[in-house]
Amino acid sequence: MLSDVQIAQSATIQPIDEIAKKIGISPEQLEHYGKYKAKVNPKEIATLPKKQGKLILVSAINPTPAGEGKTTVTIGLADALNHIGKQTVIALREPSLGPVFGIKGGATGGGYAQVLPMEDINLHFTGDFHAIAAANNLLAAMIDNHIYQGNTLNIDPKRVLWRHVSNMNDRQLRHIISGIGKPTDGVMREDGFDIAVASEVMAIFCLSKDLQDLKNRLSQILIAYTYDNQAVFVKDLQAQGAMATLLKDAIKPNLVQTLEGTPAFVHGGPFANIAHGCNSILATKLAQHLGDYAVTEAGFGADLGAEKFLDIKCRQSGLRPDCAVIVATARALKYNGGVKKENLTLENVEALKAGLPNLLKHIHNLKNVFGLPVVVAINRFVSDTEAELNAIEDACTAQGVKVSMTEVWGKGGAGGVDLAQKVIDTIENEENKFQFAYEVEASIQDKIMAIASKIYGAAHVEFSTEAQAEIANLNRLGLNHLPICMAKTQYSLSDNAKLLGRPEGFTIHIRTITVSAGAGFIVAICGTIMKMPGLPKVPAAVNIDVDENGVISGLF
Repeated sequence: MLSDVQIAQSATIQPIDEIAKKIGISPEQLEHYGKYKAKVNPKEIATLPKKQGKLILVSAINPTPAGEGKTTVTIGLADALNHIGKQTVIALREPSLGPVFGIKGGATGGGYAQVLPMEDINLHFTGDFHAIAAANNLLAAMIDNHIYQGNTLNIDPKRVLWRHVSNMNDRQLRHIISGIGKPTDGVMREDGFDIAVASEVMAIFCLSKDLQDLKNRLSQILIAYTYDNQAVFVKDLQAQGAMATLLKDAIKPNLVQTLEGTPAFVHGGPFANIAHGCNSILATKLAQHLGDYAVTEAGFGADLGAEKFLDIKCRQSGLRPDCAVIVATARALKYNGGVKKENLTLENVEALKAGLPNLLKHIHNLKNVFGLPVVVAINRFVSDTEAELNAIEDACTAQGVKVSMTEVWGKGGAGGVDLAQKVIDTIENEENKFQFAYEVEASIQDKIMAIASKIYGAAHVEFSTEAQAEIANLNRLGLNHLPICMAKTQYSLSDNAKLLGRPEGFTIHIRTITVSAGAGFIVAICGTIMKMPGLPKVPAAVNIDVDENGVISGLF
């Protein structure tokens, strides 16, 4: 069996000019990054005829070590829609080097449902993440330089909020002391690094409507407090212009293609467990503008990525999904039912039924809390049995939801035709009653409780003393009427990764609260979630190599 990278390397990839022509973009409107990648200027594309395609949001159940294939199904669904004559464009997130060299892997799909050039996209791509990290770290340098050069803003070095970033999993950098050495080496203080995808710059990048909006949002970033407890923003340092300059090209969405030649915008990439988990508004709106259907995805399970897509991204952008697809696998449901990873290929209908409540909760959330039409896509594996698949279909049918057995990994778009047809039928025949999960004007505590109770199924929310103090501070600053971005484990509906299935009666623990004032949301950090992941004992990096001809191996 060929690996994902071998399939990608053996594919016939079309020049990006040919892909662009499919959606009405001329070669002159592309900014080429070689033969197979290009950026587009949204201002220029906005002049093209507007299709305002139907928007399909692909999400999933809570992820498991077995992998659910959400991005694979997203790509396969778009290929399938094109297969049946519906001009479709994809909008995806860019992969982070952290998971690529760590444990999760890349984000370009798999098998015969991939975006290409797979190696480029999973590595440096067009340099967007490097630009985001550079803008973040420029601000960090300017803050410390200001303190060293006389500190006219009266910044308290012990209350600097802004951290450096690296686009790599590196637990060693979570907590550091910077500025040691000679007096000319800066002011010594506690410091640290987050992964680049957790940076507020990344969130702003993905939520900005254009370059001017990007610059305005950057200016609103809260970076520190003074000795007398006054807030200090980027605009006080006058750093927003230089930061935006570093991002002026990165903010243009990247155009690539699937194995089957479906146009795909791959742009931005915040994690959904520690950030808002969605690709850029610009990319999603371009996909809608240029296609009859736009297919996009949100990170991890629907309790994280989909909730943030709907409550944050849609609230800020005016986007409204026409349908939601929930990806699940028989293996993942058995895992949620208590089966160990090494036994997931064995038939176990009872365990699968025990794990089904996880899927049913996500269906309930998207259908009843958010009011969206829903289709379930079962990413089928060869080890799945008819008894297991029938159990899934029966449970979903009882909820009034269509189910499709999808085989896009092995068959590409042809394996997703049934899913495509059911999605179209659902959009055309089911009522869309989209609504948010909470009112943004509610208190911070009430908004968090709404997410915890409605989406997760929690009975209680416990706020630490630190979180309570920060809520009071945000009320003082008038920053309390913003949507909430929950930072919690992706593996459970709760904040305890070991509580699988559909736990009930649990408590969500809010360890601390931060504000991303420029991005326009409040971050509630739950339990032990970290904004800088670490590498596993045996990272994927040890299996990745390149030969004397530049051919990469081990990249999935």
